[in-house]
Amino acid sequence: MIEGTLVRLRALRAQDASHHLRWRNDPEVVHWAAGGDPRFGPVTAEAIGLGFETMLRLNPRESAVFTVEDLADGTVIGMVDYRDLDPFAGLATVGVTIGERDRWGLGHGSEALCLLVGHLFGAFGLHRIELDTWSGNERAVRAFTRAGFREEGRRRSTVLVAGERYDTVLFGVLREEWPHRTHHRAPVPPGIGHLPPRTPPPASASSRPG
Repeated sequence: MIEGTLVRLRALRAQDASHHLRWRNDPEVVHWAAGGDPRFGPVTAEAIGLGFETMLRLNPRESAVFTVEDLADGTVIGMVDYRDLDPFAGLATVGVTIGERDRWGLGHGSEALCLLVGHLFGAFGLHRIELDTWSGNERAVRAFTRAGFREEGRRRSTVLVAGERYDTVLFGVLREEWPHRTHHRAPVPPGIGHLPPRTPPPASASSRPG
């Protein structure tokens, strides 16, 4: 368990599937988390169940999904994940989604992201961590930048939302650049970040609502 001042990260449990089902069938969550990508949602309970069988068996040396709980009342409000962990090169990709809309804009997503990044830099001694979002998600772009990530490039016109094309915005942070080495909470409003794991999770990109 990894604890901050607003949220804690804990291991994924089978009963968390009901929360994932609700979030992935919420059109507003799907819009910000995945630019409305139909592969993210709507989704059936059966599909979520199959995905959870995979997620619960993930090898933490390679990837993992954590549940985000609000410290104030223990409510499950979202998830964070990491994947593609390469211990030789010291790299990993992360994601964050806050699925409970009443927690958006309060700092929970930013702190959850910082807790995860701090854990990966500390526990695994990584050199670099990356994530992405779509360019229409301006709050995520601002939040990731303020949290210490740098925009490193764009994949142009890769996201289609309501008939309009947007870029995928790529972010990275190096160990020596991470501004929260001595504390986890980011001094920024929560971002809506990049795409969380699909079903099954290893095929995902990054993450979003925060």
